Amino acid sequence: MTTPALPPARRRADRLASADESITAWALAARGGDSVAVDRFVRALHRDVIRYVAHLCADPQAVDDLAQDTFLRALGSLHRFEGRSSARSWLLSIARRAVADSLRRTAVRPRRADVPDWELAAELAQPPGLPGFDDGVVLLELLAGLPDERREAFVLTQLLGVTYAEAAELSDCPVGTVRSRVARARATLIALLAEAEEPVPAVSPALAAA
Repeated sequence: MTTPALPPARRRADRLASADESITAWALAARGGDSVAVDRFVRALHRDVIRYVAHLCADPQAVDDLAQDTFLRALGSLHRFEGRSSARSWLLSIARRAVADSLRRTAVRPRRADVPDWELAAELAQPPGLPGFDDGVVLLELLAGLPDERREAFVLTQLLGVTYAEAAELSDCPVGTVRSRVARARATLIALLAEAEEPVPAVSPALAAA
């Protein structure tokens, strides 16, 4: 009897769960001073941290500094990590606090002018599986139009692969609230994509010549 293939969503969830187990094991080994485990832990989650803070932070110039701050905080707190949650969820919670602290600091300083380096942050934050950079930028622009809470819930669960339960813990809200935010974010994005794909009405020669 042929075993039915698992649906793509289930296969992806299984891969993420397996990866999280490995990353959590590396974090626990790193806590004991294993330098190889430290390197693997940082490399495995560096891109996720970059993408997460890029979506939370209003200043693209600060993304790299916030990611570095996140890992410095995490490595300094590894002795307190006991593996009760996944290392990914634990690290993203630290990233969230790092961004919040940065926003509080910048709130009391004059705001800097916009800079052209937003493209670098957009490229680093581009989710996997997209055909190219332009598509990634389009998605980022659409996400930027969502309310903060819905954007964060969508990024965590749909782009970073965090479970709804872990996203709820990170956001300090019920799981049902996270599901609702994701559903509303997805509906908004679908509507915006459909609107963007509508053909532009042709202009008649008479109007064009007017």
